[in-house]
Amino acid sequence: MIKIGLTGGIGSGKSTVSNILREQGIAVIDADIIARDVMEKYIVITDKIKSTFGEKFIDGSGKLKRREFGDYIFSNKDKKNIYEDIIMPFIKKEVFEKIDELHKRGEEICIIDGATLIESGFYKYTDIIILVWANKKTQIFRVKERDQLTENQIIDRINSQMSLEEKKKYADFVLDNSNTLDETKKQLEEILNKITMNL
Repeated sequence: MIKIGLTGGIGSGKSTVSNILREQGIAVIDADIIARDVMEKYIVITDKIKSTFGEKFIDGSGKLKRREFGDYIFSNKDKKNIYEDIIMPFIKKEVFEKIDELHKRGEEICIIDGATLIESGFYKYTDIIILVWANKKTQIFRVKERDQLTENQIIDRINSQMSLEEKKKYADFVLDNSNTLDETKKQLEEILNKITMNL
């Protein structure tokens, strides 16, 4: 089974590409969904966040205040790294289990969709990396429309991640998602044809 890492930056349109792949019947493991699920599954994560960052980020029902916590860690890279050290082992465990399930099911291709595949080192467990790229202006516009954040909040989030230019060094394929959906689909089809030629 070919394990393809799909990564990008905030607002680059990685989720759009991921959805196109799902529509084509390709198995997708979404690390962002897993990150939310592990918060529910492993209470120890919330407990660790509370003891490390304070109770102010936990609501009355014991759930993480995602928006407030996001603003906090995205404006402070050191804090973001500490948070990722807490949650990443649980995400990796779940991703490996899902990869194993898909392998047993006989899938030929599996997509591992994650914004921090490179930063976390998870790219080492994939065979191919596709980077979904967009220019910064497009990133800011998309996140404003989607999340109703201020420009400063968006720039904090962009700056907290490895730059898309830096990520290019790790990518086998770069998909420019700055333009129309049809152009994105065409590029993705070309990339998949190159990958599957040797299957």
